[in-house]
Amino acid sequence: MTHPVKGIDHCFALVDDLDAAAAQFAALGFTLSPRGIHSAAKGTANYTIMFPQDYFELLGILQPTEANAPRRALLASAGQGLHAIACRIDDAEQAAEALAELGIATQGLGSFSRPVPLPGGSEGIAAFSTVSFSPDQVPLGMVFMCQHKTRDTVWIPDLLEHANTACGLDAILAISDTPEEDALRLARLWSDGTVSTEDGLVKITTGPNSAPLILSTPARMAALFPGIDLSGTAKGAFTAMRVKVRDLDAAEHCLKTAKVSFCKTASGLAVGPEFSAGVLLEFVRT
Repeated sequence: MTHPVKGIDHCFALVDDLDAAAAQFAALGFTLSPRGIHSAAKGTANYTIMFPQDYFELLGILQPTEANAPRRALLASAGQGLHAIACRIDDAEQAAEALAELGIATQGLGSFSRPVPLPGGSEGIAAFSTVSFSPDQVPLGMVFMCQHKTRDTVWIPDLLEHANTACGLDAILAISDTPEEDALRLARLWSDGTVSTEDGLVKITTGPNSAPLILSTPARMAALFPGIDLSGTAKGAFTAMRVKVRDLDAAEHCLKTAKVSFCKTASGLAVGPEFSAGVLLEFVRT
């Protein structure tokens, strides 16, 4: 059976205060979608930050429900931040079947939809099917798969332009005490997953036109981001999101205008998690 997972579709930050997190990312120069409200049973809502090939999501809890109890517990124990990666698939049900044949366990197959405000004042529906990798398959954070059934109501052209010139996910980074071991486990989750190590960083490719996942020890991660306090990121999840920008000077202008502290890195500019809802955010030139 062919491995069905083709890359990283998006990632999301689980946040304490959804509208406060949205205000932080707007100040950093991102264009955010209108707030999307999920079902009453879910009790959650989101904002998306869209790029041509992928995107980033802010997810927050509006009302406590039985369905969102695990996420409330996760926020309490691990803190807000970059908790999840969603993978590209064509069909969620077929993906679950194919992965089972490959010996990779999944759970939680299901479908849902939410209303989407559209340009001009109309409303559409965004519909998805998702299935998660079982926790014992994933050493860090949460990794699930997402089938888009209504791409036109998610990738809205008006949402693709950002004042900071962001245009895509460049990489997802995570702290690991055993990066080589964890990388080998994570690489199995993608069809094209391969592992390479350079300068203390363990890189997992996830597919063509897809952001890699990079693991490192706490000390090596701290060296990548001098002056950034890593303690404000989510524990046991993903640490940093590296975002491609067309114009690094424009991104720097947005940070200065917002009076946000940042540091210069080997690749670009980094913002600490206190300014971006628990996500260490790095801007790099595309």
